[in-house]
Amino acid sequence: MQTIYVSLISRSLSISEKSISKTLELLDEGATIPFISRYRKEVTGGLNEIQIEEIKQQYSKLQELTSRKETILRSIEEQEKLTPELKARIENTWDSTELEDIYLPYKPKKQTRSEIARKKGLEPLAKILMAQNEQDIYGKAERFINKEVNDAEEALQGARDIIAEWVNESESARNTLRNIFHREAMITAKLVKGKEEEGAKFRDYFDFKEPLSRCSSHRLLAMRRGESEGILRVSITPEDEHCMEALLRRFVKGNTPSSEQVTIAVKDGYKRLLKPAIETEFAALSKERADTQAIKVFAENLRQLLLAPPLGQKRVLGIDPGFRTGCKIVCLDAQGNLLHNETVYPHPPQNEKAKAGMKIVSLVSTYAIEAIAIGNGTAGRETEQFITNLRYDRKLQVFSVSEDGASVYSASPIAREEFPEYDVTVRGAVSIGRRLLDPLAELVKIDPKSIGVGQYQHDVNPSELKKSLDQTVENCVNRVGVNLNTASKHLLTYVSGLGPSLAQNIVNYRAKNGPFKSRKELLKVPRLGEKAFEQAAGFLRIPDAENPLDNSAVHPESYPVVEAMAKDLHCSIRDLIREKSIRDTIQPDRYLSEKTGMPTLLDIMQELDKPGRDPRAAIQVFEFDPNVKTITDLQEGQILPGIISNITRFGCFVDIGIKEKGLIHISNLADKYVSDPTEVVSIHQHVQVKVLGIDLERKRIQLSLKV
Repeated sequence: MQTIYVSLISRSLSISEKSISKTLELLDEGATIPFISRYRKEVTGGLNEIQIEEIKQQYSKLQELTSRKETILRSIEEQEKLTPELKARIENTWDSTELEDIYLPYKPKKQTRSEIARKKGLEPLAKILMAQNEQDIYGKAERFINKEVNDAEEALQGARDIIAEWVNESESARNTLRNIFHREAMITAKLVKGKEEEGAKFRDYFDFKEPLSRCSSHRLLAMRRGESEGILRVSITPEDEHCMEALLRRFVKGNTPSSEQVTIAVKDGYKRLLKPAIETEFAALSKERADTQAIKVFAENLRQLLLAPPLGQKRVLGIDPGFRTGCKIVCLDAQGNLLHNETVYPHPPQNEKAKAGMKIVSLVSTYAIEAIAIGNGTAGRETEQFITNLRYDRKLQVFSVSEDGASVYSASPIAREEFPEYDVTVRGAVSIGRRLLDPLAELVKIDPKSIGVGQYQHDVNPSELKKSLDQTVENCVNRVGVNLNTASKHLLTYVSGLGPSLAQNIVNYRAKNGPFKSRKELLKVPRLGEKAFEQAAGFLRIPDAENPLDNSAVHPESYPVVEAMAKDLHCSIRDLIREKSIRDTIQPDRYLSEKTGMPTLLDIMQELDKPGRDPRAAIQVFEFDPNVKTITDLQEGQILPGIISNITRFGCFVDIGIKEKGLIHISNLADKYVSDPTEVVSIHQHVQVKVLGIDLERKRIQLSLKV
């Protein structure tokens, strides 16, 4: 690892070089981000997951830049043009744009106009013109007439082509233009002729123009999507006159005939080469920034969704509602195992309401059901009303559960592997029921892009999106912890240090040998060595283990510390966990050592206080307004209950119990200025909203939190 990397990352993130260096050492040794942030606080200086992820990203970018430098140095050396000064400059730059500017004059070119002119021997003429001293330019040009150059005008044209390329390859010219683009560039979108109907959803951008610096990520991504679908033409450009004036000031000297030729060449170089290059550069940079913001929003929404309150281990009846095809019913035990399934038809066209009601009441009794989960898609509200009107032999909680991604799961290889003998409708109902029991455990089986909480997720860089979402899932799984004896292979895959292969080995071992009795038994799993054990053990829980610490977030490497505490207080570890009065007598600083610092000791004390506690909130029952079933039931000024279903940079969407989600624009989130909607709202938050506007034609609903 290069010391320069540490220094550069430290300056960029304002984190000490020592913390950066130690973090990179841990990452290079194969430690995961959740493990480092939870169990190596003393080493990193208490860096959190986000900071460690930023360090990892910057480290990766610097490594890529180093590799690019090596390629460039090799290329220039092969051309025998690498001077000591040029080599030093390349090695000392850490700005990718500057690096490419340095390389541009040496970059192997295709058959350009300037290359053709050089082959005709016109570069000396270009240098004469560029000096701008020559008065008799035609006389000079005639000297360059040969078999390939017919006359003086053709010679001058070739020389101008070479000058145009010099202008394009000039670092100072490029930086001048970049400064103007930064200050003045406008992003413009225009409708492609004849695409009015096809592109109706892009109506807001048919004739759009605003400063690029003020263009929000969602607007930019919307325009780029319109462009990719052939609906819009999008351009980024400042005033041509300002750019031209700045370049002419830089390259044209005096008022000679040579200067006139240079002026023509500069204008040509700007329009044909330089402007398109810088526009492409700014289009890529603005898209990258928009992607970063959209991915950040998506990752935060996903985090909140994965950490949604679980019902816990209860016996659940799951319903995938439908009209013509009926409601698919599944009965699940407290671990989410499928006990029974069938279909009832309480809605039109069959209208078998009485028969369906008797069947559901019977299933609730037979399988000792404690809660009912109803999908919130088609016929969801009608099914909820039907279910709540039935009389049961016990008190039941009824929940509306998001169906987003359930159909994707039901047709996936994971679902086929879990339920090979059942069709997609049964699998979908199981997914809905399990989401109520434990959203995290079920949602990890679905591609995050299909869960319905993104912002233009299909338009952003797919590899960056996947990387961010995978890290988010991993962080959430490890933050909550995983029951080693009940977790699916898919959930175990995201546990720190495991992955698909070891997760499968754990499931196979469990099937062959029965439940794990201790964390230490993990070392008997094939191919699960000391390193994987170190990374994973603290995030795996065994509720009925002989050692109560095996059901806590205390890492096995810290068991001796807790054992020493119990020994000093003449009690068992169970007593230590059970009796607060005993714990209150512990003096953590007595147990400080080279390996165990105060951050770890404080974490241990917190964990002993509430061992294995689920960090997620408690679930709450929610009821929509029974009088609102379609968009036509809405009226301006109405106050309605709703659930935040998605958050974007420009506001949030709210489920108010109908097919269409309502939008609360960022300006209507609070009575004060809001720069980030997540400051005010969170996914699954229960809210009261006011209806501001209803657009029946476009199926859009405007809402406000300012009720």
